Amino acid sequence: MAANVGQDDELTGIEEKAIRTGASKIFVEDLRQEFVTEYLWPLVKSGARYEGTYLLGTSIARPLIARRQVEIALSEGADAVAHGCTGKGNDQVRFELTYKALAPHLKIIAPWREWDIRSRHDAIAYAHAREIPISATSEKIYSRDSNLWHMSHEGGILEDPGQAPPDDLFMLTLDPRSCPDGQSEITIDFEQGVPVGLNGYRIPPVQLVEDLNEIAGTNGIGRADLVENRVVGMKSRGVYETPGGTLITAAHKELESLCLDRQTRQQKDILAITYAQMVYEGHWFTPLREALDAFFAKTQEVVTGSVTMRLYKGTMACTGRTSPFSLYRQDIASFDTGNYNHNDAEGFINLLGLPAAVRSRLTQNQYEALARPV
Repeated sequence: MAANVGQDDELTGIEEKAIRTGASKIFVEDLRQEFVTEYLWPLVKSGARYEGTYLLGTSIARPLIARRQVEIALSEGADAVAHGCTGKGNDQVRFELTYKALAPHLKIIAPWREWDIRSRHDAIAYAHAREIPISATSEKIYSRDSNLWHMSHEGGILEDPGQAPPDDLFMLTLDPRSCPDGQSEITIDFEQGVPVGLNGYRIPPVQLVEDLNEIAGTNGIGRADLVENRVVGMKSRGVYETPGGTLITAAHKELESLCLDRQTRQQKDILAITYAQMVYEGHWFTPLREALDAFFAKTQEVVTGSVTMRLYKGTMACTGRTSPFSLYRQDIASFDTGNYNHNDAEGFINLLGLPAAVRSRLTQNQYEALARPV
């Protein structure tokens, strides 16, 4: 079973390869629409970033792929499911937590943990010995994962966090130094926290992500180099390209600044950390994730509007935000209007500072008592 979540080129010839290497039947499932609407859009609404940087491109796809794998296994009467994850990686956790949540009776086969494969060199040698066509080589031994949202790069020279990523590593984003000289300006339209259009034109979800990937990638936007804490306890270094996702999440945050009140925004930021941790660790099919989705969906009921972003050689800046639910009131915020009683601030500050004033007086009295001669 193979899932199409946007890595189309990798699936070319997959049917023939599967049959040649021993499969009796193959399912190639196009999950792109569901991936965007049921997984990526909830992620955007949450504002989640793992350890403040990683936009969870690989993490968010795994529960969808594993769920469909389980559905096919059950419909085919299979008694086991298998995956090709390494014994050191996060993905084994994500796949197997989904299996356990949806079909705990199925046996799990993990060749990297059960056979004599202990490294990527071993895996490459295994494939070559059995004439299994693969793209990885011992010279370029990167581990890559790609989908509509991103492409990740691990392994090889990247395992030394002191080494810069090679220029030829990147596949979705141009080097900012070689990007076009002119500035690009785009407007992303949102409805209830979900991107729905570009420059005033409504665009279907999959195409919208693809279009924004092209725009952002051409402008060198979306690269991240992160040393992260894996689920299995070790640190690892990953280089990520998330061009369209970087634009979407940045624009979404700008729109929220216009539409959400302070308390809601603060609580949402706190819960976004929990959500990122859950997605990263594979806890998608859990009551807590469903509850958090309900909370985020409620906050997004007013996050409708448009955000204009200016792009230039790897940088992006918001140049405008509009929303029919904007909480920004120029007649109140402007320094040039009188629709605000400035004297109200004095009483507010007195009350807000009362605990500090009481503590200060107490401290001063204690100090004076200590300073008196006995």
